[in-house]
Amino acid sequence: SETKIKTRCSQRSKRGDLINAHYDGFLAKDGSQFYCSRTDKDGQPQWFVLGVGQVIKGLDDGMMGMCPGEKRKLTIPSTLAFGEKGKGPVPPNATVVFEVEVLSVSKGPRTMEAFGRMDLDKDKSLSKAEVKEYLKLEYEKGGKPRDDPFYEKLIDDIFYKNDGDRDGTISAKEYNIYQHDEL
Repeated sequence: SETKIKTRCSQRSKRGDLINAHYDGFLAKDGSQFYCSRTDKDGQPQWFVLGVGQVIKGLDDGMMGMCPGEKRKLTIPSTLAFGEKGKGPVPPNATVVFEVEVLSVSKGPRTMEAFGRMDLDKDKSLSKAEVKEYLKLEYEKGGKPRDDPFYEKLIDDIFYKNDGDRDGTISAKEYNIYQHDEL
């Protein structure tokens, strides 16, 4: 179940989009908080690709169709959260509640068309410079240019999650996380 605060926007989140969001997790049974993105690590909002398993299934499903600036309260059954095993402070078979706030929605960097646009030298792999150039253009297009440290952190995160063989580039195979799954 979910509670939505309505906003109008042109770009609603969909599978494969790059999402930047804050979220807080609570246990449904007693309301105790087990996660807060504002206090975790350096308090930065979290980046993830929506709908591909980088977050629990309940967030992947519940955050579809959201606008930048929108907030939702999602009640997620254990089967779509941490399941029979639980995780850390979340006990087995626990229903959880997430309060989410989407800060930005960008076209996901996961279509092969986007790969082609990023791969400036057409060598079938993406360097950090190529990814940075693409991100800068996307942010400027969205009217939200950022400073270099912002891009560096984002690029480090993207490469950490996607450069499987750690060779400093993202190959077409590493990039295409949908492999058999048609978009």
